[in-house]
Amino acid sequence: MIIAVDTGGTKTLIEAFDSQGEKTHIVKFPTPRDPEEYIEQLTSVVSDFVGERKLDAIAIALPGTIRGQQLSRAGNLGWENIDVITHLQPTFPSTLIVIGNDADIAGLAEMRSFDNVPQTGLYVTLSTGVGTGICFAGQLDEATAIFEAGAMHLDYDGAVQRWEDFASGKNFYERYKKFGADIDDPAVWRDYADRVSRGLQALIPIFEPNRVVIGGSMGTHFAKYDSFLLDALRQTIPTYLERTQISQANHPEEAVINGCYYYAVDQLALAPSA
Repeated sequence: MIIAVDTGGTKTLIEAFDSQGEKTHIVKFPTPRDPEEYIEQLTSVVSDFVGERKLDAIAIALPGTIRGQQLSRAGNLGWENIDVITHLQPTFPSTLIVIGNDADIAGLAEMRSFDNVPQTGLYVTLSTGVGTGICFAGQLDEATAIFEAGAMHLDYDGAVQRWEDFASGKNFYERYKKFGADIDDPAVWRDYADRVSRGLQALIPIFEPNRVVIGGSMGTHFAKYDSFLLDALRQTIPTYLERTQISQANHPEEAVINGCYYYAVDQLALAPSA
């Protein structure tokens, strides 16, 4: 059994996968603001899932910067320097436990969902914040795992601001007082596409990805602003778009959970035999 954990800014989703990769159990709970309470709830839910069955791995996606298998910072949760693995390992002593950034892990699943896995893939999640993940030939790279493009400082609206402060789903709601599902006004979506394009104008020339995938809660509305986004990018970086495809996430609601499963399988394959 593999346990996959998608830790979000508002809710935590936990799913169990059997030996065939099929999902067998699903539990959700509001993500506590207190990290100790989060770990207690996580431990309790996973213990109930497992019972007497063999647990091979737990893969946990966290919304923040990961350094040395420890959560360095999760800005939207206010967590810093949380060692989730050390707290969980005594309860599951013979289980491989791994953690990763949620956007990196979601990108892993999304890039592997294509028939032709892109050589370089950039995943962008537009949700509570803005997260990014980079995959090379369907594999995560430790050298880019700490990369947080949502924290890029860009010149927008007459001030230098973090990309996620003006392009996230949270900012969208604060600006328009409605969720994306409730807005069809093309002017709103053209404006939002412009804000998203500002970060991509920097990222695409740097990484020259074969594919950019847009996910997260705002990724589910991609059809409302995809043409506006492409128009904005064609005006600024047209040459790069000849080599880069931009598309909506294939499984926007399941990308993180599926990525946790893939990540766990990959890490189990690398682990020394018992």
